[in-house]
This record gives sequence, structure tokens and C-alpha cells, in this order.
Amino acid sequence: MTVHLVGAGPGDPGLLTCRAAELLGSAEVVVYDRPSMADILALAGTGDKRCVGKSGSRPAWPQAEVNQLLVDLGRAGREVVRLKAGDPFVVSRGGEEALALAGAGVPFEVVPGISAAIAAPALAGIPVMVRQIATTLTVVAGNEDPEYRQRIDWSAVAAVGGTVVVLTGRSALRGIAEELLAAGMAADTPVTAVSAASRAHQRRVTGTLAALPDPRMRPPVTFVIGAVATLDLLEGSDAHP
Repeated sequence: MTVHLVGAGPGDPGLLTCRAAELLGSAEVVVYDRPSMADILALAGTGDKRCVGKSGSRPAWPQAEVNQLLVDLGRAGREVVRLKAGDPFVVSRGGEEALALAGAGVPFEVVPGISAAIAAPALAGIPVMVRQIATTLTVVAGNEDPEYRQRIDWSAVAAVGGTVVVLTGRSALRGIAEELLAAGMAADTPVTAVSAASRAHQRRVTGTLAALPDPRMRPPVTFVIGAVATLDLLEGSDAHP
């Protein structure tokens, strides 16, 4: 195995899987997206570390170039960890990178991570599924990306009900709320924004579809929509940030 697509979880190194920590410690090259991954990168050895995400004024690498980098490193026989926020296959483009590696005949391994879709709400005291409140969970990529081949059917999302979790949706939250309201969701449907989950500066703010929480919070921000968004099971607890 040469390339390992590794889920970094929500950001706290303590929430990495044992396999992820093991691979980081032995990697020759670590390819990562965010400077904010520094605490997790500290677990890596002295090997090559390459940031392909946006850093300061430097834009993120085009996805095709990231794919090619992984293929080239894999073909060179390097032991590579491709560190992905959350889980590699949940709103993280790991699937595209896996397809590129498979198409090039480069061996790879997938190491699942804890997606922010469930970790961020949990760390803020919100269980995304409670039998008496919500028995469905819909996870949506909220950003607008020209690579998306299908438009989200917000009327279908609203009809399913239950809990809706929106990832990468900071700039699109108002438009998403308008779509859900137009599809029949109640204006007083709770919405909680969880900022910087698992980090020391984690914060949660609750509003409604009609009176949204301010999306201008420290990234990453995960939005929880539905009745469970009012719950705060950590309130008053020492575990509450």
C-alpha cells in the first residue's frame, strides 16, 4: 500500500482512529488541506508535508492537480498519507481521489474518520437521532460547486424531515433556509450552528429558519436543522466548551 486516504476527524487529535495515528507516525509524505490541521500534523514524523488547500493569500490547488500529485507520489513508491477533514468520503473529495488512484493503478487504503456531520453536533450536546424526535438524518453539502452534477432537491429534503445537517454551507445558509421554507418547513424550525467543533474555541448558536444564527462564525461551521437542534445535553457539564 502506498497512498492512505485518512480521515482526520473533526480536528482534535484525540479523536483520530488508532490506524490514522499509526500511519501519520510512519508517513514519508503527508498531503493536507488546512493549516488548522497543525495539531494533527504534529503526530507525523519529520517527513515531507504538503498543504494543497488555501493558505493565506495562496489559493487551493485545483482538484485535478491534487489527484495527479497523489498518483505521482504513489507511483514513486512513497508512503503517503492524504489527510482529509472528517471522513474521506463525506463532503471531502476523497472519493474523487480514490477514483483517480484506482484509474491509475495505484494501490490505496481508506481509513475512515469521524465526520463533522455527527461529531460537531455531538460535541455541542446535540444527538442527531433520538427515536422520539428524529429517526432520519440527511447530510447535505451546502456549498455551490460547478462540479456538482445534480441540484439538491430541497423539497425532498424538507419532506423527509428529521434532522438535516449541512456541511460547507456558511455562505449559502440564507439561500438554503429560503429553499426549505418554500418547500414547507416551518419558520420556527430550530437551526444550530456549531463552530470549530472539538477545538478550544468551539461555539454554538441556535436560531430558527426565519431567524438564522449568524453564519459569520469561525470555520469550520456545521449547521443542524430540526427539532434536535434545541437540545444541549452538555449544558452545565464540565465537558461543555
